[in-house]
Amino acid sequence: MPRRSTSSRTGNPTGSPTGGSSGSGTPRNRTPQPLPRRRRSFGDFLKAFLAFVALAVLLVGVPYALAVTIGWPFPDGTPSLDWLQEEITVNTFLGVLGVVVWIAWAQFTACVLVEIKAALSGVGMPGRVPGAGPSQLLARQLVAALLLVGATAASLTPGLSQLGNSYNGNQQGTVASAQATPGGGSLSGMFAQQQEQAATTAAALGQQAADAASHAEVGGPSVKAENTKYYRIQPPEGRHHDSLWEIAERHLGDGRRYGEIYQLNKDRVQPDGSRLSEASLIRPGWIMQMPGDARGGDLVDMSTTTTAAPDAGSTVTPQVAQQINTYAQTGDHAQGTGGGQQGGGTASLDTNTTRISIPKQQSPAETSAATPAVHHEQHAAVATETASESASDAGFSFGLPEALLGAPLLAAGLLGALGRRRRQALWQSALGAVGGRRGMEPPTPTGAAADAQDALLIGADPEGVRLLDRSLRGLAASLAGESRPLPTVYAAWLSNGDLHLQLAQPAGKPPTPWQLGQDQTFWLLSRTDAERYEDVDTAAPYPGLVSLGTMDDSRLLLNLESVPGIVSLSGSESDRAAVFASVAAELATNGWSDRMTITLVGFGEDLTPLAPNRLRHLDDIEALVETMEAETRQRRGALGAAGHDSVLTGRTGPAQHTRWAPHLVLLAASPSADDAVKLAELAADASRLGIGYLVGTDSGDLPGAAWEMEITSEGKLLAPLLGLELDAQTLPVAQQRAIVELFVDADPERTPEGPATTPPFLVDISEQGRPAVYARLVGPYEIIGLDTPDGERSPLQHEALALLLLHREGVHPRVLASALWPRGVTDDVREALLERLRVWLGTDPDGTPRLATDANGRLTLAQSVVSDLDVLRSLYHEATQGRGADSRVVRGRLLTDALALVRGPLLADRPEGRYGWLTHEIIDAQLPLLVADIGLALSEFHLVKNRAERAIEALNAALNSAPGDERLWHELLRATHSTGDTDKLQQLAADLIRRSGARGLPPRTEALLDELLPTWRDGASAVG
Repeated sequence: MPRRSTSSRTGNPTGSPTGGSSGSGTPRNRTPQPLPRRRRSFGDFLKAFLAFVALAVLLVGVPYALAVTIGWPFPDGTPSLDWLQEEITVNTFLGVLGVVVWIAWAQFTACVLVEIKAALSGVGMPGRVPGAGPSQLLARQLVAALLLVGATAASLTPGLSQLGNSYNGNQQGTVASAQATPGGGSLSGMFAQQQEQAATTAAALGQQAADAASHAEVGGPSVKAENTKYYRIQPPEGRHHDSLWEIAERHLGDGRRYGEIYQLNKDRVQPDGSRLSEASLIRPGWIMQMPGDARGGDLVDMSTTTTAAPDAGSTVTPQVAQQINTYAQTGDHAQGTGGGQQGGGTASLDTNTTRISIPKQQSPAETSAATPAVHHEQHAAVATETASESASDAGFSFGLPEALLGAPLLAAGLLGALGRRRRQALWQSALGAVGGRRGMEPPTPTGAAADAQDALLIGADPEGVRLLDRSLRGLAASLAGESRPLPTVYAAWLSNGDLHLQLAQPAGKPPTPWQLGQDQTFWLLSRTDAERYEDVDTAAPYPGLVSLGTMDDSRLLLNLESVPGIVSLSGSESDRAAVFASVAAELATNGWSDRMTITLVGFGEDLTPLAPNRLRHLDDIEALVETMEAETRQRRGALGAAGHDSVLTGRTGPAQHTRWAPHLVLLAASPSADDAVKLAELAADASRLGIGYLVGTDSGDLPGAAWEMEITSEGKLLAPLLGLELDAQTLPVAQQRAIVELFVDADPERTPEGPATTPPFLVDISEQGRPAVYARLVGPYEIIGLDTPDGERSPLQHEALALLLLHREGVHPRVLASALWPRGVTDDVREALLERLRVWLGTDPDGTPRLATDANGRLTLAQSVVSDLDVLRSLYHEATQGRGADSRVVRGRLLTDALALVRGPLLADRPEGRYGWLTHEIIDAQLPLLVADIGLALSEFHLVKNRAERAIEALNAALNSAPGDERLWHELLRATHSTGDTDKLQQLAADLIRRSGARGLPPRTEALLDELLPTWRDGASAVG
């Protein structure tokens, strides 16, 4: 993959680029170029003069006038109780009014001082003066107008001068790229101010970074020509291949420094004529130049003419020595620059900006835990001669969509939203007629939709989403308890279960149990501490976080609403669309946001079924600009009226949950030059308003783009100015269509096609259909026809069988494994479990195994393995749509048999900590509805013959398993009323009132009681 050239540390201190890779697919590492400073007009000086006069009048004139006319607010002597007995006169009233004016003046003066301090220091947002919303806003405007003619005016734009965080401990701000407006036109207002400040800060930070690079070592001594060391890639031993990670681990003491070796050797010609283009693709016999602090192993030191490696005591052949000598003549080392690299840290540090840094691991144990994943990634594509082995390693997906398998947070959000959609369809179907209605049995996915659903089940990490949500809300609650504002967070990293928040600037010591991370701009929460958090009633503090991809086994979530400007994304149209779709889908379904609006422009009209309440689609940019201009004005006014500096201050304290929700705009199509300028003006102040912009571009040049990213055809997400090179999280078109199909099929408003859905598996309910293995799931779990497995693995086998019985359509082996071991399991353990299951279930008399694999690779059970849930569904289906539909006698017998099977809720005695996969299922919602339908049908069967007592008995039996079904209670009231026993009806009404608690009875239940028992409210008063 082509790489981008960046200025070396020994280069121009201003950070001008030294080169760039050619080709349309290669991003340019642009140094932010300052715009020509806007010449101050007469109007600017007039505004500054008027602001000066206004400040002089308010700060000096007001107290002088008060002192002359009313006097000082301080008493001449010691107050006494006699004051309270004096007559209230006009002078007394004027004195009190004067004190109020003095207090208002003091508050305004404090606001002016706070605003001037923030403007001159250029550090973050000004502090808030208590109770001074309008006063502080006026002070800010006057100070801004006064300083507009000076160089400090740009610092009034919040956040720009503090964009980013330090690199290796040096605190400095990440700089938004300042670009010339297309056509040479200049932007007005805040956007012009933003551009000027970005340019000014860029020059200062560039000089600062260059000075730091020239005086400090990042992790080791500079590489010099006279002591440069080399390493020759060793041939594989068995299936173990050498990797840059292991080389860095052996010779540099930290596998994460493999990037330095890659930067020293990328694109240099190797002895076999090929080049190093990917860090994961190295071949035996290649030569790697090593950083100067490399030690140990089979290193070759070129400081002398000998071919011996002083550290290792080994020798190399003259042929290899010649190859190393030839290789040493290539690259930066040949020009005497020493490679331009330093020993520790990213080799191609851009001296004009800091990075969205990957967090450091906490301990060697965590580093070793991450190593296998990195090794697998590097070994998977090690060389062409190991292609067959790599293919077998890469076959982990079993044909399932890898984009969903590798996106745990996105998959968890989609899976949760899909479950809610299916439950909603079930509950809405409960309002229909009893029997034969759509929705009781959701359509079984097939083809690509089934694969997508399996991938969601395997890839989803609902526990990770839950911990992330609780951690962020817990942080907000802790800060509110300490009366501290929320810090601006640019990114969050999930690394080995730990959560790292990367702040825009230092915000002091984090509240317990959070800790400072690798420097003052990282707040760290370990997974152990996160698991101690409980749900808190506070608003989601950072709802704009969205996954972009992974880097060195860490997952990056970028906070789109905090970016001070536009985030641009370049690359091919199809690659951009896959990134945009992933971002839209995760934002629409994530679990760490209360609510938000996501506006899609130029794509995604078919994605709206994922979350109709969050996603909206606009046809063109003109409609977007009109919409966002109105919303920007509204949000500015609302923040000012509430006395908040930004949405972050509005999300702490007595949070109102539905206010200050983010609005994230995703514009996939590249805007025209004029439209780009309009968007840049809107985005200039968007970060404090809770509005984020992600905009696609064909060229990579976009006015107002604070952060620039590129998606490559290899699936890499590049942002060199931010120090990012991620394995991008995408959602390709094929997976988009499959996911949307799942949601459309579950839409409760969708018109049913054809007859009512038949249960997925019908059993023979005659005497001849007696099963070989019978499992009772409705109530306590029991298995008839099999011996109980010995040992500790018995519960696991029972759980696996329950999952298979609830999915007669088949279960993917990976889905089964992820359900039983949510945190992952090796292939050999999974296969051992399947083998034990096959042995335990045995074979039918004809030799057919009872656990088989279908043509799609899914595990299926033989028809001789049956559960009581299968029988329950079959009996109800036969009673309402089969033989019972034409025979009243048959219907009554079938319904009675069905209700007799109900012994309680599903898997009533399941152990705590197991069967967590049921949260992804809708069977817990299906079963009560099915039981209620059976009870209602049997009640109707008896009431037709005026057998009210039998009807009441059936309804009470159904209520044992479906106590929350309002239909059962209504029918029970009617059946009790038909008996004519007013006392029983009054007792039933009182029971209903007690069950309803503080919520009160539903309106329809109240209306029914008014009809059947007009005096029920008297009883309600007694119960209350």
